[in-house]
Amino acid sequence: MAENVQGETAVGTDQTCGICLEDSKDPLTLPCGHSFCDGCLNEWRSRYGVEEEMRRKCPMCRARIPPSKEMVASLLSLRATKQHLEDSKDTSSERYHNDEEEAVVMPDYIHRAVRKGGIKTVLKWINANRAEDRVNAVSSAETLSFTALTVATTCNQLAMMTQLLQLGANVDGRTSFGGTAIASIFIDGSIVMGYVCERVSLLLSWGAITADSGAENCISSLARMYGKHELAKLLKSELGGRRCEIANLPSRPELNGKTCVVDEYLPASDEYKVTLETKSKEVLVLDPANLTRRDRTPQDCGYYIEFKNGRTIRHDFDSSEDCKAFVASLNSSDETPPAVTEEAEAAAEQAAAELLAELGLGESSINVATSGNKVKRSKKKKGGKRRK
Repeated sequence: MAENVQGETAVGTDQTCGICLEDSKDPLTLPCGHSFCDGCLNEWRSRYGVEEEMRRKCPMCRARIPPSKEMVASLLSLRATKQHLEDSKDTSSERYHNDEEEAVVMPDYIHRAVRKGGIKTVLKWINANRAEDRVNAVSSAETLSFTALTVATTCNQLAMMTQLLQLGANVDGRTSFGGTAIASIFIDGSIVMGYVCERVSLLLSWGAITADSGAENCISSLARMYGKHELAKLLKSELGGRRCEIANLPSRPELNGKTCVVDEYLPASDEYKVTLETKSKEVLVLDPANLTRRDRTPQDCGYYIEFKNGRTIRHDFDSSEDCKAFVASLNSSDETPPAVTEEAEAAAEQAAAELLAELGLGESSINVATSGNKVKRSKKKKGGKRRK
């Protein structure tokens, strides 16, 4: 039996999980001897914040549980980044001495789920621990610390991108080499132009920066290469692809305050062709003076993509106020994440005491000491409550 970095031991497949009480899947045995499914044990631990997690105990005997995969992955990523900076003789940089909290590192199975568009798996993991900023989690240092949004963007997972943005993902979150989601579109040489337009438009409407990421020139060059001259002109214009609010429109005052998305720049007249962000999707031609940039936010996303019963459902609205009210109603109806109540703790302690008494053991005889470095976590971004 080989022991892994967490102090857990792989066991045979004939074990029964102490949590789900079924045959263990990918069974692991804790140092105290109790066996659980790998998934069940990690879900149990992920209900608590990282700082509390080190103090949590075995569900059966209350012996200490070793650090979770996320904690170990974060620690290894931090060490790898530090070593890279030392090898590059960059120890004097602000990044090397930065005391800010580092990003959560996503487990390998979540990285794979983001790549393949496994929305259900990813949302379950994000919502399992709201104390961590998992929506802005990054891949391991060996895979260049791509943000979840960057991974989804690179793999053309449009629905996944939208879900992450709605949950508060930083549209300009950077990889270890400074790249952003919008710049990552050009990593893959086999780009389909139609997909580029969709991803670029989505990221721009959420306020993605192009000027300092090099993405603007890349997109423009690629657009011209594929004969998409409208896209190239759009990106060279000030409001190209952005979400805007209509203002000071005397010819149709009822549209003032409505939001729209800029679809095309018309250089001959210095005007924009826009699509109203309403159920009618009316197309208009407006002067730049009638448009004010208004990027999407988790609370004011213009439309909302809901993931329910294994499929995505798009909700369109006739005003941003209607959208914000809908999002607020989802937030208020969210279920409280699983937590251990005082009653549950007492019941667990009693069950553990009875079990130890039955085995003829005292609690002090099963004192499994564990230690580990405190892993830095990313600061929580502004945004709405996270939803399943």
